[in-house]
Amino acid sequence: MITNRANRLEHVHSDIRGPLYTESQRMRSEGIDVLRLNTGNPATFGFTMPDSVKNALLNNADKAVAYCDLKGMPEARQAILNYHLSKGFKDITIDDIYIGNGVSELVSMCLTALLNDGDEVLIPAPSYSLWTNSTYIAGGKPVFYTCDESSNWYPDIDDMRKKITSKTRAVVIINPNNPTGAVYPKEVLEKIIALARENNLIIFSDEIYDRLLMDGVEHISTASLAPDMLVITMNGLSKSHCICGFRCGWMVISGSKGKADDYVEGIFQLAAMRLCSNALTQLVIPAALDDFESTRAMMIPGGRLYEQREATMRELAKIEGISCVKNSAAFYVFPKLDIKKFNITNDKKFAFDLLHEKQIFIVPGSGFDWQTPDHFRIVMLPEPEQMAKAVRDIGDFLKDYRQ
Repeated sequence: MITNRANRLEHVHSDIRGPLYTESQRMRSEGIDVLRLNTGNPATFGFTMPDSVKNALLNNADKAVAYCDLKGMPEARQAILNYHLSKGFKDITIDDIYIGNGVSELVSMCLTALLNDGDEVLIPAPSYSLWTNSTYIAGGKPVFYTCDESSNWYPDIDDMRKKITSKTRAVVIINPNNPTGAVYPKEVLEKIIALARENNLIIFSDEIYDRLLMDGVEHISTASLAPDMLVITMNGLSKSHCICGFRCGWMVISGSKGKADDYVEGIFQLAAMRLCSNALTQLVIPAALDDFESTRAMMIPGGRLYEQREATMRELAKIEGISCVKNSAAFYVFPKLDIKKFNITNDKKFAFDLLHEKQIFIVPGSGFDWQTPDHFRIVMLPEPEQMAKAVRDIGDFLKDYRQ
């Protein structure tokens, strides 16, 4: 008997580490140097962990030998609590915080505990596919609301409203956004919150990039504006402190928790099943959250991430047939292709063709649940000169490209 994969995996996709990734690995095994602009993994481009993080890990490793509390080490959760109180959260305690093996694990827990078969979750398009895939695996149905490129990639509130049905259970906000790098102003967040309030929806607010801000932009946490709503906020250290491999994420449950005791108990059940998250990585949380300077230094003029963004945008502006909204946070941009000019009907083919001809690995827009084949994501992590050359190579590729 041949065993097939479960039906719930039918629509699950990971273009960041899917067929393009497999092909890039094959090429690398043959000695071909592939520039991997597919995933936000700073350490592969020479970023190192801050000394504050390294010292906290090395000096306290013995404390992480045993299982810890299933929600996380008290010292780490206290640091997380202090951080989110400083961002305007109300009436939260250490018991409202769960530390996980990355935000990925926590998203899965939250959606598994919430969804019955056919329940719907509003998810932005474009969006990081973790939310889409986790919804499918939990038996739910992702329903995509549009983020409007002509309005700085802010969510289209009218489109969100049209997508709500009797089966809608929650709305996902990714702010700062991946893949666009957009940061949502207070007015936009308040409109989303009002919509969720009207329809009795849980809000999941993914804020993993909230410290990676440029150009004086302020990040506002959704939960700070919605003390009466059940909001689950996701955050972590992978990007802000360049320690993706630590898998160090957390979530904060805030707002009207009393109305969701049974749901929160379900999250507790799932957290208990895995005993605890990696204790070694939890050791660094207090030191990391006390070290804002190492992150800030990357985001200001002269800092690596800022200068890499500037180099990318300068070169993109020179390419005929590409337009791009400048990001305000994180290290991604989501350029738009003139698909009539290039006759592009399949964005995955575009990405494969670029990989084969220029050895540059980007992720097509469909990998972020964008429905038309006219976008792709660039991860801006190489040094500025290398980043500029990569974009020039993309421009050279497009000069004669037609599908």
